[in-house]
Amino acid sequence: MAADAVIGADVEIQAGAHVASGARIGDRCVVFSGAYVGENSRIGADSVLHPNLVVRDGCRVGDRVILHPGVVVGADGFGFAWDGACHLKIPQSGRVEIEDDVEVGANATIDRATFGETRIGRGTKIDNLVHIGHNVVVGENVLIVAQTGVAGSCRIEDGVVIGGQVGMIPHVTIGKGAKIVPQSGIAKDVPPGE
Repeated sequence: MAADAVIGADVEIQAGAHVASGARIGDRCVVFSGAYVGENSRIGADSVLHPNLVVRDGCRVGDRVILHPGVVVGADGFGFAWDGACHLKIPQSGRVEIEDDVEVGANATIDRATFGETRIGRGTKIDNLVHIGHNVVVGENVLIVAQTGVAGSCRIEDGVVIGGQVGMIPHVTIGKGAKIVPQSGIAKDVPPGE
C-alpha cells in the first residue's frame, strides 16, 4: 500500500492487494487479495472489491458498490484512427464514475472515457461478462444482463432492462424504462417505454 493512500476506518485490505499512490478508500470497505486500486482513484464507504479486479487510475467508485472478481474499471476505450498505413491509438484520458449502490458482475469491463467520463448510475446492476464502452452514460436502476456489449457513447436512461447477449452500435440512446429482449442488435435509438 502506498504511504500516501488514505484509508478510512474499519477497512480490511487483504494480503496481495495493491493500493496505489493518492488512492482513497472509504470506511468499512473490504479489498480482497489481488485487487488493484490505481493512483488517485476513489472508493466510497461500505464497498467490496473482490479478488483480482482492477480500478484504474483516477476512477471513482461510490458507496456500497460491489465489484466481483475480474472486473476492470477504467481500461482504455477502443479508440484508433487510420492514418493510411496503420491504426494509431487515440489517447483515452477520461475516467469512470460509478455511483452508489451499483453491483458489477465477474469479468465485466467498463472503459474509461476518451474525454470526460463514462458513468454508471445509482442502483444499476451489471451482470457477468458485460462490456461498457468509452463515454457511455448508464442511468439509475438499470439492469444489464450477461454478455451484453454497449458500444462507445451510448446513453441508457433510467430503469432500462437489457437482456443477455444484446449488442449496440455507438451513439444510440435507449429511452427511460425500455426493455430489450435477449440477443437483440440495437442499431438505432429506442424510445422510452418501448
